[in-house]
Amino acid sequence: MEKIKIVTDTPSDIPDADLERYSIGMLSIPLTVDGVGYYERTSFSVLEFYDMMEAASELPTTSRIPVTDYLACYQKYFAEGYTHLINVIINAGGSGTFASAQMARELFYEQTPQAAGKMEIHLVDSGTYSMAYGYPVIQAARMAQEGRPVRQVLSYLRDYLSRVEIYIACYTLEYARRSGRIGAAAAFVGDVLGLRPIILMSGGQTKVVDKVRGDKNIPSRLLNAYRANCADRSAPVVLVRGSLEEPARELQSLIRSETGQSCTPYYAGASIVINTGVRMLALTCIGKPRNQPS
Repeated sequence: MEKIKIVTDTPSDIPDADLERYSIGMLSIPLTVDGVGYYERTSFSVLEFYDMMEAASELPTTSRIPVTDYLACYQKYFAEGYTHLINVIINAGGSGTFASAQMARELFYEQTPQAAGKMEIHLVDSGTYSMAYGYPVIQAARMAQEGRPVRQVLSYLRDYLSRVEIYIACYTLEYARRSGRIGAAAAFVGDVLGLRPIILMSGGQTKVVDKVRGDKNIPSRLLNAYRANCADRSAPVVLVRGSLEEPARELQSLIRSETGQSCTPYYAGASIVINTGVRMLALTCIGKPRNQPS
């Protein structure tokens, strides 16, 4: 009989309540803030990190989850009798974490030969960020709790991740410039003109798809991005927010009027706000299928 464990990482931005409710394993991304090392959501909460980032003299940096952390994770769940471990990981194109998970899997089977044929480790490159993969991880964990077979859980994840898109609006260009998402000259011109970028993260790629003049227009332009690109209006819309409350409430209201859905925004973690700043807002939609992630 299959016993499935769902594992992910802190950049998925899944709230603690959902981790506990659906028994989701989560590994923390290492961070450096002004030369001091931390682990995301272990050393501090999401909101505490917002304050730390705003006060930092240098842009915080993230690094890959260590191989040793993954190896310990695999050993723990094998000892607990799981037959399948599904590990859904931050975009491999933007982080070395997927490579760490792969190396740890090889080491695990070398060091634990008795696990061969008893626990299979499935690595899924989400190809995206934040709740764009956090949401389907929650659904996959729910399916596992319901006793769905591993092939069905994996099929759901790969289908969802092959279509999900996340549109992220930055209320400042400073962090996108400092992180390299937007060039210095473009950021300077954009700030002078009061332009705010909307960045699409989809299929492992990141690009600016719209420029909004003025902060007050951001929620409605995010709704426009949803209207133009959503291929499945029956799929839930997931909202992701930073420190700003009023724009999040406005976007909630717009989505409710558009789709009838009641959306509770999730807080964006370090992997997003380091690149956007804490003044950000985002939504997901299900677009047309792309090549499925591994």
